Order: sequence, then C-alpha cells, then structure tokens
Amino acid sequence: MAPKDTFFRSSDMSLTQLYIANEIGREVVSALGELGQVQFRDLNPDTNAFQRTFTKEIRRLDNVERQLRYFHAQMDKAAIPMRSSSEFSDTLAAPLASEIDELADRSESLEQRIASLNDSYETLKKREVELTEWRWVLREAGGFFDRAHTQTEEIRQSFDNDEAPLLRDVEQQPHRGQNGDTQGQQSFLEMNIGFVAGVIPRDRIGAFERILWRTLRGNLYMNQSEIPEPIIDPTTNEEIHKNVFVIFAHGKNIIAKIRKISESLSASLYSVDENSELRRDQIHEVNTRLGDVGNVLRNTKNTLDAELTQIARSLAAWMIIVKKEKAVYDTLNRCSYDQARKTLIAEAWCPTNSLPSIKSTLQDVNDRAGLSVPTIINQIRTNKTPPTYMRTNKFTEGFQTIVNAYGIPKYSEVNPGLYTVVTFPFLFAVMFGDVGHGFLMFLCAACMIFWERKLLKTKLDELTYMAFYGRYIMLMMGLFSMYTGLIYNDIFSKAFTVFPSQWQWPETIPKGQAVEASLTDGYRFPFGLDWNWHEAENSLLFSNSLKMKMSIVLGWSHMTYALCLQYINARHFKSKVDIIGNFIPGLIFFQSIFGYLVVTIIYKWSVDWAAKGQSPPGLLNMLIFMFLSPGSVAVEEQLYPGQAGVQVVLLLLAVIQVPIMLFFKPFYLRREHNRARALGYRGLGENSRVSALDDGDMDGGTHGGRDSMASEGEGVAMIAQDLGDEEHEEFEFSEVMIHQVIHTIEFCLNCISHTASYLRLWALSLAHQQLSIVLWKMTIGGAFEQESPTLRVIMIIVTFYMWFTLTIAVLCVMEGTSAMLHSLRLHWVEAMSKHFMGDGMPFAPFSFKTLLEEEPID
Repeated sequence: MAPKDTFFRSSDMSLTQLYIANEIGREVVSALGELGQVQFRDLNPDTNAFQRTFTKEIRRLDNVERQLRYFHAQMDKAAIPMRSSSEFSDTLAAPLASEIDELADRSESLEQRIASLNDSYETLKKREVELTEWRWVLREAGGFFDRAHTQTEEIRQSFDNDEAPLLRDVEQQPHRGQNGDTQGQQSFLEMNIGFVAGVIPRDRIGAFERILWRTLRGNLYMNQSEIPEPIIDPTTNEEIHKNVFVIFAHGKNIIAKIRKISESLSASLYSVDENSELRRDQIHEVNTRLGDVGNVLRNTKNTLDAELTQIARSLAAWMIIVKKEKAVYDTLNRCSYDQARKTLIAEAWCPTNSLPSIKSTLQDVNDRAGLSVPTIINQIRTNKTPPTYMRTNKFTEGFQTIVNAYGIPKYSEVNPGLYTVVTFPFLFAVMFGDVGHGFLMFLCAACMIFWERKLLKTKLDELTYMAFYGRYIMLMMGLFSMYTGLIYNDIFSKAFTVFPSQWQWPETIPKGQAVEASLTDGYRFPFGLDWNWHEAENSLLFSNSLKMKMSIVLGWSHMTYALCLQYINARHFKSKVDIIGNFIPGLIFFQSIFGYLVVTIIYKWSVDWAAKGQSPPGLLNMLIFMFLSPGSVAVEEQLYPGQAGVQVVLLLLAVIQVPIMLFFKPFYLRREHNRARALGYRGLGENSRVSALDDGDMDGGTHGGRDSMASEGEGVAMIAQDLGDEEHEEFEFSEVMIHQVIHTIEFCLNCISHTASYLRLWALSLAHQQLSIVLWKMTIGGAFEQESPTLRVIMIIVTFYMWFTLTIAVLCVMEGTSAMLHSLRLHWVEAMSKHFMGDGMPFAPFSFKTLLEEEPID
C-alpha cells in the first residue's frame, strides 16, 4: 500500500503501462484527460510530427479550430458577445467521433456562408464609402466651379503674376458669352484647362500641395475644403478625416501627372461635370444609388449578425470540444501502436493512490464500449526518478507556487511549502506589523475569498489576477500583521491605551530637567509593548535594540529549523554519509557561533543589570573579539563568569567541523567505490537500465518486473518498451571533492551573511513604523490641532481622504510589496538553501482542466 498523500512530501508515484484496444483508444484517453491524474510518456521520441499515427486527425482539427477562430474574430468585429466558456467547461461530455465529424462539416458550411456574407458586406461598404465621397466631391466642387466662372478677378489677385501663368492665359482668351458679349462664363474645355477632383486624407494634404507645387512649378490652381464628417474605412473600421480637392491645370500631360501624384498619396479621384445642370443630375443619381446600397447593406448586416448570434450561442462549447479533441490525438501520438494485435501501448506516470480511480475509469469506458477485451494497466518498478506531485488545495496552492518559483522539490524530499504556510506570512508581518494596515489587507483578501466564484468567472487584468491568485496568502499576511501590530502596540502609528501603563511619572516635574519614568511595583503590561514607549524620547533607541535582537533570534530559529530538515532528507534517502559529513558538522558549526549568540541575547534580556549596578556589555563586540582574541574577555565586558573558557571551547568546536565537512564525504565515497570494484560489483553511479521485460531483483538493489495484473493473459508478451532510465556518470573523486569544497565554503560564509540578512526584519519594521508616523502627522494629525472647531472639521474631512489614499497606495501596496519580497528572499536564500535541492521534475498530467486554464477560450 502506498503511504497517504501529505503536504510534507510529494505523492508516491508509479510508472504504468496501459494496453488499450485501438477501437476505444480515443475514449480511454479522453476519460483520463477528464480525470487529470496521468502523465503520458512519449514512446516515439525519434518520430517527427508528420510521421505519427494520428497526424491526419490533428490537421483536420487544426482546420476546424481555424474556422472557429475566424467566427470569433467576426463576432468581435460585429461586437456580438460570446457565451462564457465557464458555462460549458463542467457540463460537456466527451463527444462521439460522429459528433466531431458533424461539427467539422457544419463548421465548413458556416465558414463559407459567413465569408460570403462578409465579402458582400465589405464590398457594399466600400461602394457606400465611394458614393459618399463622390457626393461630397460633387457638392464641394460645384462651389469651386461657380467661383471659377464668376470670380476670376478675385482668383487672379490671390496669386503673384510670376506664379500664376495659368490665370494669365485664361485672361488673354476672349470672354464671349452665348450672345457674343464679353463674359466670364467661357468653358474650361474652350480655354484648354483640365481639372482633377477627388478626396484625400487630411493628414496628407500638406505633402500633396508641396509635391504638386514642386513638380508642376506652380502651373496649377488648387482649391480644397474639409469634409466635416469622418469617413469610416470599411477594412479597418477606423475613422479617417478627409478633404475634397479640385486642381485646374493646362494640358493633358500635366493632368496625367496630377492623377499619378494623387493616386500615389492614396487619393480617390471622381468624375465631375463642370455644367451645373449635369452636376445636379449626378448628385441625384448618387443619392439614389446611396439609398439602394444602404438598404442592401442593412439587410446584409442583419443577416450576418443573425448568423453570428446563432453561432455565438455554441462557439465556446465548440472551441472547448476541439481543444480537448486535439489534446486527445496529440496524446495518442505518444503511444506505441502494435499492428499485429491492433493495440495501443502507453506508458504513464501517475500517483500510486490514484491507481484505483484510474482502473475504475478504464473499466467504465470498457463497459460503455461493450468490449470483451479489457484495458490492462500494468505497474512497473523502475529506478528512473519520478516527477514530483504535490497535492494542493485552494489554500496551499499559492504557497506551493512560491516554492516552485525557486525550484521544484525533488521526488520525496521534504517540501518547503509546508513551513512556508506559516513562516512566510509571519516574517512578512514582523516587517509590516500594524493592526490597521493588517486589517485593511485582511479585509481585501476576505472580500476576494467571499466573491471567489464570481471572480473566477470574470476576466481580470494581470495585476488583479496576481492578487486574486494569492488571496489566501494575503489573508494570512493580514492576520499575522494584526498579531504583530498588537505586540508592537501599533495601529495606524498610534498606540492602544486599553491597559494601564507599567510606567509611572513623578508627581513633581523639575523645570528644565529631563523626566524619567519608573516601573510600577507589582504590575507589568499584560501583552506587547507598553504604550508609554511611543511618547518617550528614547523610544527609537529602545525599539531599535529590541527589534534588532529579535530579528537575530527569529533568523536563528528559522535557519535551525531548515537545517534540521537536511537530516530528515538524508535519513529518508538512507544517506548516512550526508548525515555524518554534512548535517552534524554543519549544525555544530552553526550552533557554536550563532546559537551561542542567541543564548547570550536571551541571557542579557533576563538579567536585571540595574540591580547589579553594572552596564550591560555589547554583544556585537563580544562576537568580534571571540574570533580576534579568543580566551580573553575584558572585566567590564564580561557577560557571565567563565565566559572566556566557554568561548574558546565553542570556537575550537566550530573550527574542527570545517575539515570534517571538507574531507569526510569525498573520501568515504571513494573508499566505497574502490571496495565495490574489488568485489566485482557494478561501480557506484554507473549506468543502470531497467526494462519492463526484466523480472526479479537486479544488482545494486534495482528491481524490475510487474504486478499480478500483467502476469496473466497475452498482455505480458506485448511489453517491449525499454524504460530508458537515466544514465549516471562514472564516479569521479575530483568532481566530488570540488563540489564538497564549494559546499563547505558556501555554508561557512553563508552562516554569517544569512544571519546578518535577517536584520532586514528590524530595518523594514522601523521604516514602516516611521513612515506611518510621518504620514499621520503630515495629514490628518495636523487637522486635530486646529483651534477653530469649524476649520478643524473641514480639515479632518479633507485630510482624511489624503491620509487614507496614501495609506492604501504607499503603506499597504508599496510597503506591503516590499516586505513580501524581502520575506520571499529570506525563504528562498536563507532558509531553503539549508536543505532544499530543488532539482525535481514537475508532474504534468494530461488534464483538460489544466489545458483550458492555460489556454482560455474567452
């Protein structure tokens, strides 16, 4: 029986072989995908994607998925909402193969219909835009022509004589009317003047004018006006502001140049008749066409929207089905196919405790299919390192993610996520200790937990989703911050005065002298820090000393606990050499120096130095001179009798551990390796491979074989896959020695740097408290000091919003993020490095739930 799954270690894993009848291969894999407890191994690693068995089915589903994405894009373009995938993800049953075929055919026909309607709509929309622009050109150009005929003198005056040869030629022509009189109504054709009319984007009009002027050297007359309404581009649905222009010039060659320049700058050219009567006919014709196009356009749009609305009801379900089906066939491609027996052979990792549910699932599939040949599941023993699978729930998932971000725990080693559940929020709270700020964080997390189901179905932005994912971490951080805030006696930088103070002030206060409080006989403050310390002049000195020493004690406790887990790991892996060569000397070294420092801190706190009439010695100098001058302690710096002798013994004890850590493990492994060679056995760490065909015990304690399920029937003969276990390198003494030297140097130096690193608990706690005090005094604190009651009320209301906004933004969000990152570093570097290998492989089961979470439909 496998041990019960706990959060202390990864779940016990089994490597299994499955023999599946080809007829129900798809149904079996689909059922296992719904279960989400099986990680399939690829038995065809040397076969490319195009040569695998089910490539044709996957390519067909790729085409269906493309069609569904096309529908989704068209719905977004038409602003038609799609039903949420959360409505289908838990209710969809595995479809039959015939239903998949029906979906593929339906998707093909719908794509053709939607594409046809969409092409018609875009063509009509382009025609509508063209007619709209033509109408504007006719409307605006009419005024240009009228002014050109009736206001020639005004146009002439608008140019210098040297720059307007066109107008001089016009004036030299005889202006004859219909009755032979001299008039300004001569046609442009008679004057050999041509024109170009059209529409151009407004942002290009400046470049257009400069190019025309430089190319034609001023031999033109251009008039333009803005179209007041933006033109919607039918291809991009963007609003484009455009201008109408009419350009007059001499000669066909110049007119041709103007046309080419206009077209190169994305201008649309339209025909305009200079005769006003014909222009009115053109406008009437354009308006008629616009009305007809508008009617057809509305009908096409309504039909297209109706089709897309119908598709929107089922599109999310179709996309889920196709994603699942593609994943099923991709998994089937990982299996080996026995042509003779028409059987799929699969190898997969799964939690040992999940084997009964897996067998039950396979039995259900067989019963539904009505096959007489059962699906065989065969458990194999192997020396291959299994993947790591930690069973988590909503509460522990966030904490395990913190650990996994540093490294995946090695299979069956102690999981740091267990103690992280408590130590991470607690160390955060030591830096963030404030009842008020902790309550705001707790309230935010509690709201997210209360509306958890609703938020899970809502599409959140990245930052909000990060906060929601860590909602239980925030809840714990808020609770612990409220606890440490009570110990610090701090709520929004103010103190609790619920209990009477243990300090009493003298009844008479001498003028100009410092006042010292004295302790009340027979009474001590019941919980946390006395509130009178907040008002004292030496408050900062006292809190600095207290929090600095408290940080060292907490750091020592945290690292000692983590170091003890190294022993638990070594014992579990039956590695006595790690216990004797690493754990024991490392623990003695650490406790001889820093364990001793913590003992002296607690001893110093417990002694009434005022009653002894002695000034308390400095512990930092004591630790420094313990190394610089061992065996000598100044009388005024002595902490306890016999201190010099104790420190010499501890220092020698620590020094002795260094060569033990350096040499014991490498030389012990070399001796064991040589002994094994002399006896003729396989060397330590040499190549070892296990095949599923092997039975019984193997050399070196490695086992192969199969359970009783595989010992019956024809399934035994089908086992032909080599497990491909990891190959280990030949034992190299030099490499082991170098690795051990690096480990020893790192451990000794890290004992010092890591202990000092915990002083960040003191520094950030002090910074948070002082920033909170400054914010209070600079905002709402000053409002309470106003003498006028009316002004005081107004100032309190105004400054409250400032104080509350800055409290949330600066103290809760920014300071909270900073404290969280520092707590994260203390776990990753200072604690987990003492015992954590972090070189495991994550368990990645074939799971539809995980697939839809990683690739959401919405």
